[in-house]
Amino acid sequence: MAQFINDKDATVIEAIDGLIKTSGGTLARLDGYPHIRVVLRTDWDKSRVALVSGGGSGHEPAHAGFVGQGMLTAAVCGDVFASPSVDAVLAGILAVTGPAGCLLIVKNYTGDRLNFGLAAERARAFGLKVNMVIVDDDIALPDLPQSRGVAGTLFVHKIAGAMAESGASLEDITAAAERVIRGTSSIGMSLDTCTVPGSPKEHRVGPGKAELGLGIHGEAGVQQIDYHNAEQAMAAVTSKLAAVMEPGSHVVLLNNLGGATELEMSILANDLAKSAIGHQLQLIVGPAAMMTSLDMRGFSVSVYRLSAEDHAWLSAPCGPSAWPGCKAIKPVRVIELPDGLRPIQPIPSEHKPTAEFITRCCQILIKAEADLNALDAKSGDGDTGSTLAGAARALIGALDRLPLADHTQLFRAIGQELSQTMGGSSGVLLAIFFTAAGDAASSGLSMVAALKEGLARMQKIGGAEMGDRTMVDALKPALDQLEASGLAQAAVAAREGATQTAHIRRAKAGRAAYINAEQLYGNTDPGAEAVARLFEQLAS
Repeated sequence: MAQFINDKDATVIEAIDGLIKTSGGTLARLDGYPHIRVVLRTDWDKSRVALVSGGGSGHEPAHAGFVGQGMLTAAVCGDVFASPSVDAVLAGILAVTGPAGCLLIVKNYTGDRLNFGLAAERARAFGLKVNMVIVDDDIALPDLPQSRGVAGTLFVHKIAGAMAESGASLEDITAAAERVIRGTSSIGMSLDTCTVPGSPKEHRVGPGKAELGLGIHGEAGVQQIDYHNAEQAMAAVTSKLAAVMEPGSHVVLLNNLGGATELEMSILANDLAKSAIGHQLQLIVGPAAMMTSLDMRGFSVSVYRLSAEDHAWLSAPCGPSAWPGCKAIKPVRVIELPDGLRPIQPIPSEHKPTAEFITRCCQILIKAEADLNALDAKSGDGDTGSTLAGAARALIGALDRLPLADHTQLFRAIGQELSQTMGGSSGVLLAIFFTAAGDAASSGLSMVAALKEGLARMQKIGGAEMGDRTMVDALKPALDQLEASGLAQAAVAAREGATQTAHIRRAKAGRAAYINAEQLYGNTDPGAEAVARLFEQLAS
């Protein structure tokens, strides 16, 4: 997979320099590149306890991104997924440690334990006070003699960092860090493995599967499960955490492992709040990318039993922008619509043939969802099918609220429903179409004539004409034939109009107007295709 890197051997060095150059002068690095890669605070005066962490790179923003006031004093960076050397760790300790001492915060991996541990011994030989804590928060593989250290490490960084900033002693900070480690549990899930720069990607997680309990270096998890949706994935993770959580309120950290979108992470946050452990979650850190695994398409959840003291430390301000803050989890607050925007609800009425007809139209669009998305992906953003299908499902759900026996009011009600439930320009245009058709029908026009008036209003506002490569190219000839010759000929006209859009080299309206001609040519406009399918299947 292509990546935005230059020389794979210089990846870590260039990333560190990029971080420092964009830190506003708050960060610096020690000399000794490329063998010694230590990022440290520029405002540090050695008057308080220093906090040093680090490990392999590839987990950004951890660890260098958390160097700053109220968190880490220095971070020691190894190669991607490889522990830094003893000399590099020792250099970091010597650079920041004063009479108050230093705490090393180390994730439980053999390389990190050995290199940080030996560096601590050598630093003590220089007469420095150095303590070390080992974070082992991963609960994915309970049979392992040594649990891995993962994103729960950030609780230690934040609480210990706030204490150090306040002037606490090394002994008190160490005791607090050990308490946090004992009380923290984490587990992750991913739909895919990560891609190490310059190396081929391992395709271990098959289609339709998710792996529970991956390590942050891509190590295999406890099991692969069938993947259905975000809610099911979060339930699998929280059920493991529920088994080890103590009663009472907890803080939770929702971490993006690198490849999930912001949209996905917000959905996962909602599912986390609704999960089996949701009632125990008082505060949340994230959702955000905090301890990643390069581009791993997954997330992890860490929980820690909350005390009033730790609440204060977690909420204390800090310098690093990579820390997203610690916020209370609250129910959704709904504010009433402003006056004039709340729609007037139509008076519902029953009419079985109309309900059946609307349902059939909606089912045609729902069935075409995947095909229309695929068609739209060739010339747009691939969502036409989902947009239409979503509106169709909403319309089916609204049938019992619609004035089915009054077609004039029904057109207006459909327009109102689409304006509320259908996104994008299509939703607005179709809302205009049906609303205007309702207005025309109220003046005594026939249904088809009213629909043609609705189309005219839609064209006037939307600006699309025949030949502009939009749904109008199929809808206008279909309505003309429907009025003159009936449904069968309307279906033929709709198909001819849709087919012609594939040979129009440049769109003049709609989203396709922003796409180059070479990409459009040969592909039917998805809106026109939807109209053609609707008429064809209604006529069959």
